[in-house]
Amino acid sequence: MTQGSFRLLHVGCGQTTSADLPPPFNQPPWQEIRLDIDPSVQPDIVASITHMPMVGDGAVHAVWSAHNLEHLYPHEVSVALSEFGRVLAPDGFAVVTVPDLERVAAAIVKTGLTHPAYLSPAGPITPIDMMYGHRQSLAEGYLHMAHRTGFTAASLEAALREAGFAAAEVRNGGWALWAVASRKAEDAGQCSQLAEKLAQAPAAA
Repeated sequence: MTQGSFRLLHVGCGQTTSADLPPPFNQPPWQEIRLDIDPSVQPDIVASITHMPMVGDGAVHAVWSAHNLEHLYPHEVSVALSEFGRVLAPDGFAVVTVPDLERVAAAIVKTGLTHPAYLSPAGPITPIDMMYGHRQSLAEGYLHMAHRTGFTAASLEAALREAGFAAAEVRNGGWALWAVASRKAEDAGQCSQLAEKLAQAPAAA
């Protein structure tokens, strides 16, 4: 990338602030643009991740998607990933994290659906929460938090490549998958390094 100010499109931003972004996005030269379908979280842009016409072609240097894709129906995933690719600059990249269903499945076999896997700010998270959406949030009426699809490392990489990303590197980190993708095949090394760094960060647990 060239030096200067970089634009980060934070899709499905929710209530988070720039302080919640992972390195390197939480500091200059990155400038966050917040996008969410829910106007109550006061995003810069109100839109679905499957349809972002307010964001021009090649307008941003990175797309950050944290636990959004699992809320889509399976047929919508390719639409969203294609939108990520459309809005990226030629030297830009997409960063995606989603639940790791292989690890979730292993936990179900070992301890069952409802044994807590880890503690989050929202409380204990169980395998069934990671499979179908956080049950407490759903019970409180936040039905958009339901999970409608899921991913393994192989299926996430395949989805990114089918959406036109020539380089797509996926790593396992904690209970999540971390993917970094670029439209340029020669960026595979950089994608691999960043995916590894994100997967090893404490926030990935």
